[in-house]
Amino acid sequence: MHLAQRIAAVVLTLGLGASLTGCGFHLKGTSPSATPVAYTHMNLAVPEQAEELHEKLAIYLGAAGVQISNSPNAYILRVLDYTPRRLELNGKLVETLLRLSVTFRIEDAQGNPVTEPRTITASRSYQYDLATVNTDDQEEKYLKQVIMDDIAQQIVRQISSNRLPKAVDSQPAPKKAAE
Repeated sequence: MHLAQRIAAVVLTLGLGASLTGCGFHLKGTSPSATPVAYTHMNLAVPEQAEELHEKLAIYLGAAGVQISNSPNAYILRVLDYTPRRLELNGKLVETLLRLSVTFRIEDAQGNPVTEPRTITASRSYQYDLATVNTDDQEEKYLKQVIMDDIAQQIVRQISSNRLPKAVDSQPAPKKAAE
């Protein structure tokens, strides 16, 4: 490469980088500084059948700077609904659709909602024939792990970016005394 071409490549690269930065573009990541200070200590409350989700959440929340704690003043990440589904679509080929929906919210130490419930759904599908059932079982197991990983990452991204809507106070206003 000639010197002029190298200089042009460097200038072009720097110009594109500056324009992306200038417009507010940034890569997704899990930076501890992105976690709201209020959620630095959290307790996980997940259903019994969601033990794998508990493990993934603990890993990803820890990487995002959230300390998993059972202390009485820690916020609670409560999984309200955990619904795995498996659908078989029969046609010329048999296709299996795996779907997982998780509804969660953050509560304070007393159990009062801090955020509105949020539902996250992930799905994957695969095709198989009856001759390769053993391979299909392995593929299904792998895809379930991928879905679980995806759900956990989505939950942590929403918590760390503080994109969860605050809970609305559902308490009725006190009645005024009659004069």
